Amino acid sequence: MIRKATLSDSKEIQQLINAWAKKGRLLERSLNYVYENIRDFWVYVQGQRIVGCCGLSVVGWEDLGEIKSLVVTKKMQSRGVGRQLVKKCIQEAAKLGVKNIFALTFVPEFFKKLGFKEIDRKELPHKIWSDCINCLSFPNCCEHAVILKVK
Repeated sequence: MIRKATLSDSKEIQQLINAWAKKGRLLERSLNYVYENIRDFWVYVQGQRIVGCCGLSVVGWEDLGEIKSLVVTKKMQSRGVGRQLVKKCIQEAAKLGVKNIFALTFVPEFFKKLGFKEIDRKELPHKIWSDCINCLSFPNCCEHAVILKVK
């Protein structure tokens, strides 16, 4: 089941994200970050456990949003959990009036299957790099930029 995250989910979301961040697969998030951005997150719950999460952040312009912190537990991968979470974010973006959604990812193929197109990161506004400055790989990032026009 997918639902909007609540404050009581914050610690579990942070643990899920940081487990993958330690493997170098995405940006680590502080508990404070998760609390402050809890409205951005969707969670996929199985039983009493969160097995996936994804955030949609509006970047500061009327037409751009970002998919952030997409994580699915290893056990639940390849079962459509990530796809469903991203689709929820796309639906939310459409309701908000966001015209384009981008993501920075190590797995552009996953996003391409959902209609995203790979672009040069330099095509994105400089504002998106605010999170990147905190990354250990900055400025030698290996992530790919993908973007989707929201219908």
